[in-house]
Amino acid sequence: MLIARSSGVLLHPTSLPGPYGIGELGQEARSFINWLASAGQKYWQVMPLGPTGYGDSPYQAFSAFAGNPYLVCLDTLREQELLLDVDFDAVPDFNPDRVDFGLQYIWRNQMLSRAFSHFEAGRAEGEMGEVDAEFAGFKSSEQHWLGDYALFMAIKNEQGGLPWNAWPLPIRRREAEAMSDAKTRLVREIERYSFQQFLFFRQWTAIRDYAAEQGVQVIGDIPIFVAMDSSDAWANPEQFFFDDEGQPTVVAGVPPDYFSETGQLWGNPLYDWDVMKKSGFEWWIRRFQASLKLYDLIRVDHFRGFAGYWEIPFPADTAMNGEWKPALGHDMFAAVRQALGDLPIIAEDLGVITPDVEALRDDYNLPGMAVLQFAFGGGDFAVNAFLPHNLKENQVVYTGTHDNDTTRGWWRNADEHEHHTFRVYTHSDPSEESFAWLLTTIAFESKANLAVVPLQDLLNLDSDERMNLPGSTGPENWTWRYREGVVSAELAHKLRELTEETKRTA
Repeated sequence: MLIARSSGVLLHPTSLPGPYGIGELGQEARSFINWLASAGQKYWQVMPLGPTGYGDSPYQAFSAFAGNPYLVCLDTLREQELLLDVDFDAVPDFNPDRVDFGLQYIWRNQMLSRAFSHFEAGRAEGEMGEVDAEFAGFKSSEQHWLGDYALFMAIKNEQGGLPWNAWPLPIRRREAEAMSDAKTRLVREIERYSFQQFLFFRQWTAIRDYAAEQGVQVIGDIPIFVAMDSSDAWANPEQFFFDDEGQPTVVAGVPPDYFSETGQLWGNPLYDWDVMKKSGFEWWIRRFQASLKLYDLIRVDHFRGFAGYWEIPFPADTAMNGEWKPALGHDMFAAVRQALGDLPIIAEDLGVITPDVEALRDDYNLPGMAVLQFAFGGGDFAVNAFLPHNLKENQVVYTGTHDNDTTRGWWRNADEHEHHTFRVYTHSDPSEESFAWLLTTIAFESKANLAVVPLQDLLNLDSDERMNLPGSTGPENWTWRYREGVVSAELAHKLRELTEETKRTA
């Protein structure tokens, strides 16, 4: 896949402004799309949109197929009379700068439950015919994942939030009698969780359609692995390395690297690739199909895991004592291509990249990634693949990603060697105030066909506004929001000028 020369902005929807403590799929999302279009940007890149749990990471979702109900726009529900004015009588005093996920868990779930109750009442009175028909169609078209997800969430709620591998053994093992009893006992809860998903997909589809009308496409992000505590793992245990009681025998992570001296112990269950191959990689085909309903381009996180992955014996305290294992990514992508045709995929090929990873990426002509914050740590200009003159056309260049410091913060914290390398390479001596825009300009001027910049870098924000600190579970991770008005017309004009000067208007 070859992307036309263009540019975009990285911003997760939770970071949008708005009155209810978290970004939503309503007017603020449309306003941001309008701003992107006015700035000449062709892409809005988001992180995974799944329902988040403990730790609030979008890369650890309760489902690889479901959407995050926290993003459902409550004012839209009020306009549709699924919420009433009285439901908003006790809105908490939300922090406009940070998401309080704990408060969202309590208050927003209450609001969504009220919306479902209003829907039920209206349906009983025969007043929800159109919505009910649309809901029924959604349940039918998404049943291959929705039934398991809604049941999973209903049981999880009944079990006080415990992960599925701590549930009673019969339901953990999905024994027939236990499953039948749960579906009967929790029938209303199953319907409620299904309705939340209906609301999310209804609103996301409207937002994506609006973006298309403005000439903006969405780059979505799918993690290679699923969360241990997910409906995917519970409903498909044969496709993972679990013991008879649903406990993992090995888990995912990465060895020591730039981000962590002891590696990153992610804890995700690992795929049994041989089992997946016997099924014709049906699960992956469905996952990519689902992603194409959400996104125009798909960024596959930790792409190298399709060639080989870091296997860590469970339990473990760090990721240091793992070993590399081969995956069947080539066979999987062949099966997906045969089923769905060529996919619009960006390969997140960062980390320990070996020839087999490069071959997998290049055999399918997938654009890889380059991060300019990684470009100036070495002294040999011919070797560092992230230096601007070493970039390729079929590549996506970033100033930084959601896992990096902000560019301003990176420059302030970089060591003298990196400062020196940058000054020598660029023949410049930037101030902390000017550096983020300079690196953005370098990204846009590069030969990489797509340049993407986190909004924090366009706003010239410091380290305390970064999105995530890898290897940590700090309370600030994933919580950043911007305030209404900071994405100004002046900034849009400045970014449009740079976009046009660097011929990224395709």
